[in-house]
Amino acid sequence: MTLGVEATDLSMRYARTTALAGLGFTLAPGRIHGLLGRNGAGKTTLLSVIAGFLRPCGGQVLVGGRPVFENSQVTRHVCLVGESSFLGEPSDRVREVLSTARSLRRGWDARYATELVELFDLNTDAKMSELSRGKRSALISVVGLAGGAALTMFDEPSLGMDAPTRAAFGKALLAEFHRSGRTFVISTHLIEEASPLFEEVLIIDRGRLLLQEKTAVLRNSGCRVTGPVQAVESFAAGSRVLGTPQRLGNTSSVVLYGLSYEQERDRASHAGLELEPAPLQELFIHLTEPTEPTDSNEPTESNDVSGTGHEQEPSARGASSHG
Repeated sequence: MTLGVEATDLSMRYARTTALAGLGFTLAPGRIHGLLGRNGAGKTTLLSVIAGFLRPCGGQVLVGGRPVFENSQVTRHVCLVGESSFLGEPSDRVREVLSTARSLRRGWDARYATELVELFDLNTDAKMSELSRGKRSALISVVGLAGGAALTMFDEPSLGMDAPTRAAFGKALLAEFHRSGRTFVISTHLIEEASPLFEEVLIIDRGRLLLQEKTAVLRNSGCRVTGPVQAVESFAAGSRVLGTPQRLGNTSSVVLYGLSYEQERDRASHAGLELEPAPLQELFIHLTEPTEPTDSNEPTESNDVSGTGHEQEPSARGASSHG
């Protein structure tokens, strides 16, 4: 079983803060979707609405063609996990958390959960209060992957994980996707690292949908060109340069927006230059660059897109499962 999502004119406000403003999109079933946005863009709120934790102030969201809010027939097939998920009390042990998750998730795969616990080197006798941030993220990942929900959403799943653990999570998620065909949505600030997982990317900015595009198409909307300084400057003339050019001796490297890698690689080759698709993170930074002062009624944004920050938004507790 796999589920898609259809959102129509979604809006959400907290007092004077607009978290979602007329969002509309469709997420096809059986894909891995990336959800990107700066801090305060509305990602956590959006995921909470899709999961049925929050009722939107306006518009609607359908999961598998049916309303999700207060609809147990749908929410039993939906799982949202993230840093704000309530997995248990500080005194609860990891094995108790897993036992509770097993009782709540009809599709729980106990054997797979055991494999993931070993993969992430989790001590099942450890108390929740004893887990590091990275180990807690690993436990959250186990709950999401082993839960078997047809629509599984991860909100910043890799917070605190070291590089080997993040790589292991990515491989495990991809293997599970190919095995089950489940629909996954992943919200993350680790854009470049996670982007190979995404078939499609949604970028939201201040509660609005900025872009929805296949990852390959988005990457092809820009390119990185590297070579001798003068040759690079000549090639880039008239194009928009993203960020600061990198230079080492007589070699320069710049990211250009609006030049297609597929269309420009022959011209670059003839000029003796190396060309590659633009890093997705560079494109993201450019596309979400504030163009005017933020309205006081909208979420305050942070410039932290390095992968270390986490979106500070109102979020629901108990995000690990539905009954």
